Amino acid sequence: MEKRIKTRPFGEISIDERQIISFPEGIPGFDYIKAFALLDSGDENSPFKWLQACDEESIAFIIICPADFAGDYAPDIPQSDIESVGAASLDELLIFSIVTIPEDPSKMTANLQGPVIIHPEKRLGRQAISMSERYFVRHLILDEMRKSGG
Repeated sequence: MEKRIKTRPFGEISIDERQIISFPEGIPGFDYIKAFALLDSGDENSPFKWLQACDEESIAFIIICPADFAGDYAPDIPQSDIESVGAASLDELLIFSIVTIPEDPSKMTANLQGPVIIHPEKRLGRQAISMSERYFVRHLILDEMRKSGG
């Protein structure tokens, strides 16, 4: 079934309701927003996606799968976070990082410490916290790509 939403990057669009991910606890700083649409960037060669708030046109996050730029990414996510989205293990989940793009796009960063985990079948998500000391809130994406040979 289709739903129309207003988006920051694309204006008003129709989406399939299966693109809507429920975030029962919201995302830190936006805990009042419980539903986000997972949208492609519009460029099939782009690794980026959008996480668009369904009811707040101005709230949208650019996200990326960490494996696309940091091949050895292995977050240490508490089992309680994994279970909170209806999964038994990380293998069942999509994992994304929120991207920050400053004025100089070559300095864009990804939050590897706070991955967004999504159970694609149950359409449940949350921003988790990786307990690994290897990851921080701001990793330079281009530097990570160079390190992993990307």
